[in-house]
Amino acid sequence: MEGIEHKTITANGLNIHIAQKGEGPIVLFIHGFPELWYSWRHQILFLADHGYRAVAPDLRGYGDTTGAPLNDPTKFTIHHLVGDMIGVLDAITKDGEKVFVVGHDWGAIIAWHLCLFRPDRVMGLVNMSVPFLPWNPNGDMATMLKNAYGEDHYMSRFQEPGDIEAELGKMSAETVMKKFLAYRDPDQIYFPKGKGFRYSPGDTPVTLPSWLSEEDVQYFASSLQKTGITGAVNYYRAFRLSWELTAAWKGAKVMVPTKFIIGDHDLTYHMPGLKDYIVGDEFKKDVPLLEEVVVMEGVAHFVNQEKPDQVNKYLIDFLQKF
Repeated sequence: MEGIEHKTITANGLNIHIAQKGEGPIVLFIHGFPELWYSWRHQILFLADHGYRAVAPDLRGYGDTTGAPLNDPTKFTIHHLVGDMIGVLDAITKDGEKVFVVGHDWGAIIAWHLCLFRPDRVMGLVNMSVPFLPWNPNGDMATMLKNAYGEDHYMSRFQEPGDIEAELGKMSAETVMKKFLAYRDPDQIYFPKGKGFRYSPGDTPVTLPSWLSEEDVQYFASSLQKTGITGAVNYYRAFRLSWELTAAWKGAKVMVPTKFIIGDHDLTYHMPGLKDYIVGDEFKKDVPLLEEVVVMEGVAHFVNQEKPDQVNKYLIDFLQKF
């Protein structure tokens, strides 16, 4: 794709595939579920054309990154995921060089913790969809959402090894990707047992949004067909262990200059308490260097793909401050 270079980095016990383009200050892009480096295609090309080196890995368990033990969810904790990113940074930076980090969805969770654990490696942060979620003594995210939404909620269905794999295995990889990427309801995603996606059961046809082409779907689907979805859902299966391992960061703040972007149709925005947290004062208390919160009207979860031109402008406006 238009001069994007692909290479493999050996780091943290993995062979990590990265896509990159451009020269200049490094911008590390971290994708979410159930995506790939390809989710950042618009941003990579734009920033490369504006004097930056854009680097986007396939995360542990995704795409062309190999070596993760898919049968062991304990190897998918937030510490493993941040460690992978440190390995990438060690491979692409010079001693003492800081980078900009941009994350979406799970990529945002990883980016928040990268800044929490290793602020010395980050110049500035732009995160999308998932705000910083401070350590909660009441329990991990998957448990709390199960209590709020029940057994059919997607995070609950992701917990039992093999369960959601069998459910989604009844559909083609292309259908699975279409149903995930085309979803734009502020309500949550549910998987009633044996029925697939509640909002679009079985092989019900999906109308693609204007921002997503059949070619895009095929890129994601061909990778999913090859890797399966176990690696991706292992992130959710490790929620409890990650919660236990991050107790030492209770009350810790993210001390990196930050911009946050979310769509008002994003299901994350409508999870219990998050809208008030994002637009209220508490977010700023947990991220003292939070410079701006952008709530994009009429935009759903995959904000950087749905509105690439607007997101690119938000990105460059932030990066050029440094």
